[in-house]
Amino acid sequence: MKIAFYAPLKPPDHPTPSGDRRIARLLLEALKLGGHEVSLASRLRSRDAGGEQMRQARIADLGQRLAARLLKRYSRSGNPPDLWLTYHLYYKAPDWIGPLVSAALGIPYVIVEASHAPKRAGGAWDIGHRAVEQAVRGSAQAICLNPNDRACLEPLARGRISTIAPFLDATPYGSAHSIRGELARAYGLPEGEPWLLAVAMMRHGDKLASYRMLADALRPLTDRAWRLVVAGDGAAAAEVHSAFSAFGNRVVWLGAVDEIRLASIYKSVDILTWPAVREAFGMSLLEAHAAGLPVIAGNTDGVPAIVRDGETGLLPRPGDTAAFAAAVAQLLEDTSRREAMGLAAHDRVLRHHSLESAAKRLDDILQDALCHFSA
Repeated sequence: MKIAFYAPLKPPDHPTPSGDRRIARLLLEALKLGGHEVSLASRLRSRDAGGEQMRQARIADLGQRLAARLLKRYSRSGNPPDLWLTYHLYYKAPDWIGPLVSAALGIPYVIVEASHAPKRAGGAWDIGHRAVEQAVRGSAQAICLNPNDRACLEPLARGRISTIAPFLDATPYGSAHSIRGELARAYGLPEGEPWLLAVAMMRHGDKLASYRMLADALRPLTDRAWRLVVAGDGAAAAEVHSAFSAFGNRVVWLGAVDEIRLASIYKSVDILTWPAVREAFGMSLLEAHAAGLPVIAGNTDGVPAIVRDGETGLLPRPGDTAAFAAAVAQLLEDTSRREAMGLAAHDRVLRHHSLESAAKRLDDILQDALCHFSA
């Protein structure tokens, strides 16, 4: 089918990397793998970070005008989409275009990874909050990547909810080769010691909180042999570096790393460690598993949808620094358990989180939405 795709937070061809852009691109890959013809409907970024209601109103007005332009374009071409799909809408970045175009064309409006926060009603983002409520109510299907989003969406979607497991193209990670020797020479890392890895952008807020918690968890483990490799950069880099300053050369900073090299880095280390403070689910956790790497992460939000506690990694209690440190200590001491978890992780990704399985699941959901909408 012909699908109009829109991501109000960040378009998939935006130049700045992020997890959101990554998932948008993966959705496009899955749709195309499913045989669909996909077009990017708009690049409008509807996010208002500051809670400025005048700005939100201006964005809403712009969205309405863009919707009118799209409808004229579809009318002139005589080739409208069969279905509209919007990825990631929430109160700070609502969809001002898709519901209008879908209603005017009489096509299903499908949303992926919408979140609804009732506590935002009447607040600084009330305009966006109400727009998300209306969009979910009018959707033909709401698809959740994070199963925890389902509870708040259910009263609005009234049963029109499906779930797709977080997914990725596992091939580059499974086929990557270790560059442990290269890294050891370049950064003075002892190859015989366990290497921990953290992969995340260095942003203020939850990412910085995760980095700080990781530093706190490693502090009581300085009597053990380990090194930490960090891949990431961003506006909070100075604060992140400061949090780990006491560790000296135990911590190696790689900066921002492209996806191809990152796959080899996953193959070169022993454990991915990430507290995942308020993490939706974490693409780095899925990437690590695809490379056959065990994960220690906070048991938060959608993380258990990827990491199986005791099987593919360890999930200490959220915010419990001592429990996180204990989990790291466990796997540092048990090489065979690390290896068994890594094998289980890779197998699980192939069975439950592959691009191919997501393409099939997504196609089934969209075909069903189109069928029931037409009926």
